[in-house]
Amino acid sequence: MSETNHQNDYKAALNRARRKRNKGKYERYLLIGGGILVVVLVVIAVVLAATRPVSNGRAGGPSEDPGTEETALSPEEQEAAELEQAVEEAISAYSNLGIAQVSGYLNIRETPASDGTIIGKLMGGSGCEILDTTEDGGWHHISSGGFEGYVSSQYILTGEEAKAAARENVKKRAIITADKLNIRTEPVIDPANVKGAALQNERYEVISEADGWVQITEGYVSADYVEVKYCLNEARKMDLRAMAVNQYDNILVSKVDSYLNVRSSPTQSEGMANVIGKLPSRAAGDIIETSEDGQWYKIKSGNIVGYVSADPKYIATGQEAKDLAMKEASLMAVVKVDGLRVRTEPSTESKIWTQLSMEEKYPVLQQMDGWVQIELDAEDTSDAYISTRDNNVEVRYALPEAIKFSPLEEKANKELSRRTQIVNYALQFVGNPYVWGGTSLTNGVDCSGFTMKVLQNFGISLPHYSGSQAKMGRAVSSSEMRPGDLIFYANSGGTINHVAMYIGNGQIVHAASKRSGIKISTWNYRQPKAIRNVID
Repeated sequence: MSETNHQNDYKAALNRARRKRNKGKYERYLLIGGGILVVVLVVIAVVLAATRPVSNGRAGGPSEDPGTEETALSPEEQEAAELEQAVEEAISAYSNLGIAQVSGYLNIRETPASDGTIIGKLMGGSGCEILDTTEDGGWHHISSGGFEGYVSSQYILTGEEAKAAARENVKKRAIITADKLNIRTEPVIDPANVKGAALQNERYEVISEADGWVQITEGYVSADYVEVKYCLNEARKMDLRAMAVNQYDNILVSKVDSYLNVRSSPTQSEGMANVIGKLPSRAAGDIIETSEDGQWYKIKSGNIVGYVSADPKYIATGQEAKDLAMKEASLMAVVKVDGLRVRTEPSTESKIWTQLSMEEKYPVLQQMDGWVQIELDAEDTSDAYISTRDNNVEVRYALPEAIKFSPLEEKANKELSRRTQIVNYALQFVGNPYVWGGTSLTNGVDCSGFTMKVLQNFGISLPHYSGSQAKMGRAVSSSEMRPGDLIFYANSGGTINHVAMYIGNGQIVHAASKRSGIKISTWNYRQPKAIRNVID
């Protein structure tokens, strides 16, 4: 091999060595550079992760608008957030929030005075809308629970204090939407399990909801007639029966089965001469004063002011009277004008078939929009309607009260004396029961059975039917009628179906209904159809 070729081979080997060395160097540089790049990227990722918003321990994805970023909450956190929102909504529902700061409840009064009539109660922690404040600052005019009234301002938190207190008292409650809703012991419709009633706008704390029922602390109510939401408790109107009791300052209630005499003076020495009224069974009144010997109460009952025996056998007072009154109070339509029209249907276009007298009270069978169905007598319960739109009738829970009554004196005239005896005999049975078709003055009679049996005792025979009795004797006018005469009333069709006996002084005695039994009423408590003299 020539020297030239040898040198060329040497150069070629040297070049290969150089290329190999350079390749290894470049690979090392690339490996180092790649490692550095990876480290830099990791550091950047860590920095970005550390500076991004984190929710629930997780980093969210990148976002140009952090306000729209979605967050994941646990069920507990979601519930807490919803509750907080509900609380704020409940508070914001009031323009001028007030919170009752009392341990029990705060009385709501009809007028801004400490002796104003109590019309409701605001439980401690309950909310109200403050509408106004009296000039002296002593009373707030509020709206709560669907009605308005006045509360003492010293027991009401306002402003930020009210809002702070409200946040502790907002709870899930059932708001009653029906006029009246049964509260039941079990979530099933059964007349036997009704334990009470809830009234419209009342609020009850919810325990659970299931299968169309809402469980409240008092029992179960239908979910169809409540609105369930987070809210404050609000005022409740005074129980309607309690309102009937609370209208008396110092209540007493008659415990007799019939009537108790009301006298013009505290003595029985005058016999019947000082009797000015009758206090029916379970009737109520206010005790004005007690006689010095403790034997008599001076009372006011209805329009009658007089004296009744204070014997506890006849009269209940204190808590006993309140308990009796709560039990006996019933929904009544109290007539406020003379000649109130009774119609056959709840419409001003329907037939007028009788008229009612002022101050008479009638049991309410049904309340409608602008109308009320009343019970006139046992025979007239299906078609007697009176309008409530003109404020001519007041529908409220009420108790019987005293009625004006002066007994007939024995007359020297033989004929008048006989009439007096008939009337006084009939009055012995006041308070006894009404029984359809009955003929027993003690165990039960209907209207015609009552007049038939009373007059039979004096040798006067009558048929046992009011329509037939109306054909007996002779007709007389209202200006001519005398005690013992019979007064007849008709139904909406004009057919006579009720009879009563006139007892003088503008009054009658009659077997009225199952609710009332034998009672005393004004003679024109509804418009008479006929008057007959069957005695002479």
